[in-house]
Amino acid sequence: MSTIKTASVKVMLSYDYSHFEAAMSIENDNGLSMQEIDEARKNCQRLADKAVGQYKTAKSLAASRTDGKYQMANFETQCKAIKAKDEQDRTIKEIAMLKQYETENWQAQFDNYYDYDDDTQYPF
Repeated sequence: MSTIKTASVKVMLSYDYSHFEAAMSIENDNGLSMQEIDEARKNCQRLADKAVGQYKTAKSLAASRTDGKYQMANFETQCKAIKAKDEQDRTIKEIAMLKQYETENWQAQFDNYYDYDDDTQYPF
């Protein structure tokens, strides 16, 4: 039986008209076991799966980002209208919105920036 000293694995995925590919080579002068080659394949699959997951997140947040400026302006307009009301005429929801507007970084709720963050840990 021959000794396998070099192996390469490749995984290709298609999702939502996008293509993701991961490839890697492993080498050992003393030989590679099928288990080591299979582990390399799994690691490649994990990378491709991670790319798809990050793509889904980025696509979702891109849609939110497009709408974010409008939502931010709308929130601010609503809060200014609430401020103009007499305190006893404000609803509980309006009081909460106003408190958030005055005491928190309210713009953060409209911040949908994403740069393919490494939010998943893999064993390699």
